Amino acid sequence: MPADLTYEQPLNERIRSFLRLEFLFQQAGHFLRGASTWSSHAALTSLLEIQDLLGRSDFKTEVLKELERDTASLARLEQNPEVDRARLTEILDELDGLIDRLYAHTQPLGHELRTNEFLSSVRQRTAIPGGTCMFDLPGYHHWLRRPSEQRIRNLSNWLGSYDVLRQSIEIILRLIRDSASPQLRVAEQGFYQQSLDSSAPCQLLRVAVPAEADYYPEVSGGRHRFTIRFWCQGSPDVRPTQVKDDVAFQLSCCII
Repeated sequence: MPADLTYEQPLNERIRSFLRLEFLFQQAGHFLRGASTWSSHAALTSLLEIQDLLGRSDFKTEVLKELERDTASLARLEQNPEVDRARLTEILDELDGLIDRLYAHTQPLGHELRTNEFLSSVRQRTAIPGGTCMFDLPGYHHWLRRPSEQRIRNLSNWLGSYDVLRQSIEIILRLIRDSASPQLRVAEQGFYQQSLDSSAPCQLLRVAVPAEADYYPEVSGGRHRFTIRFWCQGSPDVRPTQVKDDVAFQLSCCII
């Protein structure tokens, strides 16, 4: 049986940024494994997007706040007899280790990459369509022609500067996703709306539909309520239309 396809909607700016970083780290990791020059170019472009995103706010502080909040929430479960104590201790130890590693960073995350002239030269040209052509960046194309082992080693070292951030975001999002069990809901004529408890604000909505479904959800929401509209688009060359039939789906309102 085909697996469900899950769509996610963050309900605060912190989780929104974490999801974007997760996407960029996954994208970089995918292209990092490729031996072609195009794979190396795509991996480096993802790395530069990570740098740009990190430059917009103090991510170290945001990640630390979330790790410490998760630690406090999970620590309250230690007296619950129904909790797997060994697994809980393992998670708390992992959180504590990441917190210690982040506090050990006296400079902004990836600071050493900001002073890398090679990366800076490429970064300055990526905002221009076609700006990384050979005549613009001969040194970059010289690097792209190096053996794949060298390029992969360079990229691994650069991405490794963000390992603690990547690992922190991975566990934060994993805990959030695992915090709620899916509930069956029905969108009447493709529309669903639900109020939220503002005293315990939901962090992430997850909407699961069959992978073979010919429709997709569009989620919008805030602190007090959210809506889901299901759309059908038979071809990317035509405009989508809202589904007129009732749609059954799995909904998870995640908060830790």
